[in-house]
Amino acid sequence: MRFQYLLSSLLLLLLVGRPAAAQMYSRTDPFAHTFSIVARDPATGEMAVAVQSHWFSVGTSVSWAEAGVGAVATQSFTNKSFGLRGLALLKSGKTAQQALDELLSNDDGRDVRQVAILDNQGRVATHTGKKCVDMAGHQQGNQFSVQANMMLSDKVWPAMAAAYEANAKLPLAERVLAALDAAQAAGGDVRGRQSAALLVVRGTATEGPWADRLIDLRVDDSAAPLPELHRLLSLNRAYDHMNAGDLAVEKNDMPKAIQEYQAAEKMFPQNLEMKYWHAITLANKQQVPAALALLRPIFKQEPNWRTLTQRLPKVGLLTVTDAELKQILAL
Repeated sequence: MRFQYLLSSLLLLLLVGRPAAAQMYSRTDPFAHTFSIVARDPATGEMAVAVQSHWFSVGTSVSWAEAGVGAVATQSFTNKSFGLRGLALLKSGKTAQQALDELLSNDDGRDVRQVAILDNQGRVATHTGKKCVDMAGHQQGNQFSVQANMMLSDKVWPAMAAAYEANAKLPLAERVLAALDAAQAAGGDVRGRQSAALLVVRGTATEGPWADRLIDLRVDDSAAPLPELHRLLSLNRAYDHMNAGDLAVEKNDMPKAIQEYQAAEKMFPQNLEMKYWHAITLANKQQVPAALALLRPIFKQEPNWRTLTQRLPKVGLLTVTDAELKQILAL
């Protein structure tokens, strides 16, 4: 808290003499001195925000995005309202630059803000206030912008841009993480590292926000947030296969379900959940011996999975004979 009050006092000194404005600095705003990227995939229309900082839970303040609308990164002396207000301006028909201009027009703290806005056409607008802590700057490219402040050197954001452009064949999530990796390799935040986040939304809105956030991952406190974010992204990809397997079960497409569950299990072979539902699908496919082989080590490691298995027939998730059920539970 002492550091936070120190920064609050510093900002007040920076802004002394300015006339009152509609958007004043708030002591509750976080100090997200950081590096980030906003980007749109031209092929899919997906939009992403990725960020790392030496500050707790950076993803809860810096990264904002909405399917079919755009993405916002608000950092340095962060104004959280820029996230929702920026998206609302884009939704009203403003371009990225028009939205940014409007946000800054009545912001008394514009000199210490760093903001990047991406609209659903891939247009970007970026602002680095003249009083952002060195090293600070930004660089724009084809449907992306990278920005950083309080960095160890001025090589950070150019390294991010180069890495993003060099990894055009990767999916958008992996591509923006490559940019964060490059930033850290170039020195990153002068204070070190603590948290990171990755948000990816669809290019167009579908039935609701629950389906439109494709990836929403945060590492709130870690000595190595980027490696942990990579691990979580891999796990997210594995669970995409699990979800596809569940959908195949709903459609009674057991071959497809088994294929998806096997893909998930291959990515994370130590995950009992993935092995378990693969086994249950095999049992429902009248492949009980194969299911038994998978379930035996699962029950041995965690007996509660046996308890869960007893409950599945009641709701139709396990459709074996009574004799086969006894055989399974006897493992």
